[in-house]
Amino acid sequence: METNGNAGQKQRHRSKLERRQIVEETFQPGCSVARVARAHEVNANQIFHWRKLYREGKLEVERSADKLVPVKISDITPKLRPASGRNSKPATAGTIDIELGQARVRIEGAADPDCVRAALESLVR
Repeated sequence: METNGNAGQKQRHRSKLERRQIVEETFQPGCSVARVARAHEVNANQIFHWRKLYREGKLEVERSADKLVPVKISDITPKLRPASGRNSKPATAGTIDIELGQARVRIEGAADPDCVRAALESLVR
């Protein structure tokens, strides 16, 4: 974390979703920006700036279902080896490598579509 001008205090990066939730708290009846700022350890002026962004529609959060994920398809297919006995590992049917930002997921073998969907949804959150 980066330090700001005040000794010992650290700036915290807040996601769009966190900023949006903090701003929406300030719209509750009887709630003050100063009180919300103290509760979240944020400068009140920062919240006023976020409120401006909120009104301009700049704190909209994308839905994971609406988001496209880049895909790279490879021509390389591993050769299947026959099972030699009961204790042998199942043959590899393929490999799926998913890279999204700094996260990487590798799925080997027969991929269950529900498992792949769950992995992708967790990456785009």
